[in-house]
Amino acid sequence: MNATRPPLRPLDQALAELLSHAQLLAGTESVSTFDAGRRVLARDLVSPLQVPPNDNSSMDGYAVRCADVAANGEALRVSQRIPAGASPEPLEPGTVARIFTGAPVPAGADAIVMQEDTEPAGEHVVRFLRTPQPGEWIRRSGEDVRAGSVVLARGERLSSAALGLAASIGMGELEVVRRPRVALFSTGDELVMPGEVAPADMKPGAIYNSNRFFLSELLRNLECEVSDYGIVPDDREATVGALAHASRSSDLILTSGGVSVGEEDHVKPAVQQLGSLDLWQIAIKPGKPFAYGRIGDAHFMGLPGNPVSSFVTFLLLVRPFLLKLQGATQLAPRAVDMPAHFEWPRADRRREFLRVRRNGNGALELFPNQSSGVLTSVAWADGLVDNPAGRTIALGDTVSFIPLAELLA
Repeated sequence: MNATRPPLRPLDQALAELLSHAQLLAGTESVSTFDAGRRVLARDLVSPLQVPPNDNSSMDGYAVRCADVAANGEALRVSQRIPAGASPEPLEPGTVARIFTGAPVPAGADAIVMQEDTEPAGEHVVRFLRTPQPGEWIRRSGEDVRAGSVVLARGERLSSAALGLAASIGMGELEVVRRPRVALFSTGDELVMPGEVAPADMKPGAIYNSNRFFLSELLRNLECEVSDYGIVPDDREATVGALAHASRSSDLILTSGGVSVGEEDHVKPAVQQLGSLDLWQIAIKPGKPFAYGRIGDAHFMGLPGNPVSSFVTFLLLVRPFLLKLQGATQLAPRAVDMPAHFEWPRADRRREFLRVRRNGNGALELFPNQSSGVLTSVAWADGLVDNPAGRTIALGDTVSFIPLAELLA
């Protein structure tokens, strides 16, 4: 008699348990700011200076004392010219300074007049066509960054804008958490590598190994050091050997397929022989089968074999786990509410992640085939609808949309 199957785990519960096992990786490294994109900052970045360092002009024009330009039509002598990077003299009373965008404002000046609001009135003389207001077109020292302030916090995953901000306070190198070391396995004698066998020569039952390609790319996007162990044959001894070797130099061992109970599924007993393994049934669609365990100091995760299930389960479970290993503080993707331009009349007992795409009307279209084996749906989509268990969707309903840009960054 078969044992009663355990109930399906809610996704949030499974993710919380998984994250409880993710401890910050030991070790940091200093890298060039040029090369720090997508890495996780290991310490707060405190600014040693003001940005901008001086009051400066935000326009090409003239630095003035407002009291000297009290009426339209006032004409004043130009006493100096101030390009960006210059060190100006104090402004002489009753004169103005020709100034350019980014140039420091001379002492005594309290406004900038745009050159469009002036006209020549003789050699080195300019007439003002409007009266300025104090502070007009002046960027104040420190209005972007104050000296001593935390510019970027520890745990920030560095975007292109963050790299520019770090550079603006003089940081040529940044201290970041070391990269996670991930061993990637594919299992199954039915798998064939593209380029090694022509489509016309494929044996019956053989399939090309697509999971290996998108999982490698997803791992690289998370700044992991990937060791690709290729396709491990459906053999117990070979599987044990590969897992044992990988566990000695990896933070995470990641597989897709091969964790069920079939006679040719050797990953499950191999992991149990070397360490510990929990098989989870998660209440999501696509997805459901997921494995977590340990082999020595290495974490082990087994993803479903169907490509869409593997892709989605990686985004929902593996991605936040790897981010937490690196100390990232932003783990959850940001969802937005959007209208559905489709119907989904069949409620499921599992939480569903539907492949959709935004259309020109600001709404979401549904890929017509939501099967877990249809990888076309993921390539076509630009996001997922997070649909709660037991919910149908009618045309025009508001749904929770997770952009793939959030999940693939």
